Amino acid sequence: MAETARTTHVLVDGENIDATLGTSILGRRPKPEERPRWERLLQFVERQWGQPTNGLFFLAANSELPMSFVQALLAIGYRPIPLSGGPGEKVVDIAIQRTLAELATRDADDVVLVSNDGDFVEQMSDVLDGRRVGLVGFAEFRNSAFTQLAARGLEIFDLEYDVHAFNERLPRVRIIPIDEFDPTQFL
Repeated sequence: MAETARTTHVLVDGENIDATLGTSILGRRPKPEERPRWERLLQFVERQWGQPTNGLFFLAANSELPMSFVQALLAIGYRPIPLSGGPGEKVVDIAIQRTLAELATRDADDVVLVSNDGDFVEQMSDVLDGRRVGLVGFAEFRNSAFTQLAARGLEIFDLEYDVHAFNERLPRVRIIPIDEFDPTQFL
């Protein structure tokens, strides 16, 4: 029997990454040139795991569709998923949770979640059943419950340091392993 080709589904919680970048790292709304280069994420995952990706970019679009952003996502290989809901409804979280639950029922699908949000820990735990499962975000803002899942096989990557999704270095404070310390970055 022929082996089924595997796919990595890359689930992007764009709101979480954007909020972390703006509020916690930059302290202001990111300029377009400071935002992640999302195509690099798909390229990174394809290289890292050696299989095709299916990029799903979840967006809250209650009032209007951000067409220029949607078109840019389509051009670089993502399927934008614009969502709406009632007041206070976290539509992006709900959709990602449902998608992770559906992936848990499929054998030939691997998954990478792009978020720091602990709202997905339970569903990520459910997909850690022998398939490859990854998490991409900002290490210092990642929900600590994900660290416990790493002991079960969750692969964790940093959007800036591992994926190299940014054109310029972000003003982040992190613990630096001495082997990576470069004084020229501080002088």
